[in-house]
Amino acid sequence: MSLSISPDEKQVTGAQAGEGEHAGSSERAAARTEGSARFSVLSRTVFVGGIILTLALFGAGAWQRRWIADDGLIVLRTVRNLMAGNGPVFNAGERVETNTSAAWTYVVWFFGWLTQIRLEYVVLAVALTLSLLAIVFAMLGAARLWRPFGAGAPTLLLPAGAVVYIAVPPARDYATSGLENCLVIFWLGLLWWLLLRWSQDERPQLGKLLLAGFWAGLCWVVRPEMTVVGGLTLLVLFFAPVPRHRLHPIVVRVLLVVVAGLIPVGYQIWRMGYYGLPYPNTAVAKEAGGAKWQQGLKYLWDLVGPYYLWVPLLILLIVTVVLLRALPGRHDETDGAVRRGRLARLQRGLRSPAAVVALLVGGGLLLVVFNIRVGGDFMHGRMLLPQLFCLLLPVSVLPVRLPSRAARQAGAARWIAALPVLAWIGMVAWALFAADITADTTGGQISATGIVDERIYYVLNSGHDHPITATDYLDYPRMRAMVQDIAATPDGGVLINSPSFMMWYVAPPPLPIPPGGKGHAVYFLNLGMTSMNVPLTVKVIDQEGLAYPLAAHTDRLTDGRIGHDKNLFPDWLIVDSGMIDKHPWMPWFLDEKWVRQARTALDCPPTQDLLASYRAPLTWARFKHNVIQSVHFAKYRIDRVPKYEIQRCHLVDPVPPPNTN
Repeated sequence: MSLSISPDEKQVTGAQAGEGEHAGSSERAAARTEGSARFSVLSRTVFVGGIILTLALFGAGAWQRRWIADDGLIVLRTVRNLMAGNGPVFNAGERVETNTSAAWTYVVWFFGWLTQIRLEYVVLAVALTLSLLAIVFAMLGAARLWRPFGAGAPTLLLPAGAVVYIAVPPARDYATSGLENCLVIFWLGLLWWLLLRWSQDERPQLGKLLLAGFWAGLCWVVRPEMTVVGGLTLLVLFFAPVPRHRLHPIVVRVLLVVVAGLIPVGYQIWRMGYYGLPYPNTAVAKEAGGAKWQQGLKYLWDLVGPYYLWVPLLILLIVTVVLLRALPGRHDETDGAVRRGRLARLQRGLRSPAAVVALLVGGGLLLVVFNIRVGGDFMHGRMLLPQLFCLLLPVSVLPVRLPSRAARQAGAARWIAALPVLAWIGMVAWALFAADITADTTGGQISATGIVDERIYYVLNSGHDHPITATDYLDYPRMRAMVQDIAATPDGGVLINSPSFMMWYVAPPPLPIPPGGKGHAVYFLNLGMTSMNVPLTVKVIDQEGLAYPLAAHTDRLTDGRIGHDKNLFPDWLIVDSGMIDKHPWMPWFLDEKWVRQARTALDCPPTQDLLASYRAPLTWARFKHNVIQSVHFAKYRIDRVPKYEIQRCHLVDPVPPPNTN
């Protein structure tokens, strides 16, 4: 028996089949949409969860190692003077900039004024908050970078470079140290996010351009060497195509220059007139323009070696190159016209995520070279943390693309999907290994390279697991004795540590003693703990010159410890402070002949001009003179041996040479 279908029946049946296929297609599309929505939620959950987990680990690790460094207390002394109305100075009556980061000083001052609580707790909270925010913006920026990578395929963003950074023990040490590291990495993280937002906008906005320019311009006041990154950023923003706007492109670029330079240029003019220097006094004291390449290489290896830091950096370099090559390109048009030619293509390329990556990574590498050149630092890892943060910014998170059906048929696509997974597993394994490594330092003592784990050093020498307040540092050797000696000498005097570093000698003032005493001065290496444990009326200075320009303007010791390679003899201080310059009142280890020669050497006219630049009353004439002479003052050097300084300045030596007949 045969079954036949009429043409009309065929037409009806075909229509029904078509409707069925359409319905099936719609169902499949709906299923794909639903699946895409579910995965989008999963992707966001994984990303946000990764940020939260990274912050929790970083915050817990930083809190476990919380402390305020002695150099962090130096900042607070300036803040105390600001709040007392003495100006941004370390010692009242002397305009000396002892903090390298001007911005950090005013950030701490603002929150101290706002909260009116103990400054040590203010700086602890602000430092930890900025450190955590730096990680947030680093990961948000990296997520924007890899966003095109996930187009058309489900992608997870997993924390990678951020995990590497927080796993390095010094990163957790300096998250709460009271130093400006937190502000520097926060500035870098936010700059990274602002630049990626600017580079990826299909329709660039003038406000975003100016905001990025303003933030980049703060580099000079955040920390002077950050001008390497900030300056390159401003060049990129200036030469990149400007947004479409009713203003002429030239006007937009002029506006960018004004916005970027308003604060740093204004502060620079004020710095030169107020302090008499073109950069902080710390740069003079530590000879930031000098070169100690060999010591710098030791400092680099002191961070890279103990933690095998080269392993994650090499892995991340490889995966970054592969992923960047897989990123889809973007072509946009600006200024209302299609531009042709090599120069135009180069200009358009400046406003691209690849250019931003090159900018931050290249800037980080330049900063590494600069740090090696100046000899690094004496604090383990501290001065290389911003550079490490820069290099890890593009891979703060890694995109893990889950292969689609089409991708599963392509071997290359499978490798692109698998490589970030393998890299991420490697990062986590390395982080677990490195997080608890103790660097090859002696802890309680300074190593042969002059580098020390600063936090452990002060933990051991103060006897506190978390030395935070100035009171905690009273348990550091000689601190309580200093406070007691000041209280025991109401007439005043200069406290000088003995050659054995075991006790204080007090050089008394001459008669007659003024009502209330002559006042005290403390001459000691550790400025922070000393200055924060005495009233603001007590002058605190150091032989290295951070707070004492006379010492800062001596020549660098050839084989001195890095960061401590200046040492002004205390004989100068007896003369400069007006104390009795005769034995037995003067400390026994000082030489009366040297003191007489120092008195003559201080009469050198250029030296007197230098002293007046920060001690003389700040009149308009003094301000203008300081601006004009600031570069000269920065370069001026004296000999720390009074006899040789007399010869350098062509003065008459008050001590005749010995009779050889």
